[in-house]
Amino acid sequence: MPDLADFPIAQRWPAKHPELIQLYSLNTPNGVKASIMLEETGLPYEAHLVDITKNESHTPEFLSLNPNGKIPAIIDPEGPGGQPLGLFESGAILLYLAEKTGRFLPADPARRWETIQWVFFQMASIGPMFGQVGFFHRFAGREYEDKRPLRRYVDESKRLLGVLDGRLDGREWIMGGDYTIADIATLGWVNNLITFYDAHDLVGFNDYAHVGAWLERGLSRPAVQRGLKVPSR
Repeated sequence: MPDLADFPIAQRWPAKHPELIQLYSLNTPNGVKASIMLEETGLPYEAHLVDITKNESHTPEFLSLNPNGKIPAIIDPEGPGGQPLGLFESGAILLYLAEKTGRFLPADPARRWETIQWVFFQMASIGPMFGQVGFFHRFAGREYEDKRPLRRYVDESKRLLGVLDGRLDGREWIMGGDYTIADIATLGWVNNLITFYDAHDLVGFNDYAHVGAWLERGLSRPAVQRGLKVPSR
């Protein structure tokens, strides 16, 4: 029967508690999806900092778990059938942990798929577009003389904030009264856009009152506050 020692990643990031879910991550907008979900569900886990600024996610050990070289990734020693399961892609991790615990994903089939579609909306649209705003506004891209890429991604981010704002009109959470993995997937990205990326005024964030109120509600959750710091340098 395979165990944690059979995963090469465990050689570089040894587990002190191999019986727990192993989280390999950094507290980026994608990374905190997994840590917030783990905190919200109360599943015991052990966090390992993978410093992407030092290309640690492209080491052979990390690539053995995620060949795409991105955080987060997990190993659940008690996966399906009691067998260890290694998993990457933050959206897949959210779905897996939701099914494992029976939490934050509606049981009703229609609402379940409606929730999943909003997770995909974050994965396919909000994450990539907000990330480009960060690159062109805060990081290396800000040195580019041609500002058309920045304007393009800012405009698209404004459009996406408008979509989210419309969805949240009259709703406490993306799925109404139910806090779900759709919220967990999205909170870190919206928070990062207006804090770390320093794009609050750039995208006119005050124009999206429903998103702002939703973000405040999300950030007031103790598990969210804990998850946003795991694992940090």
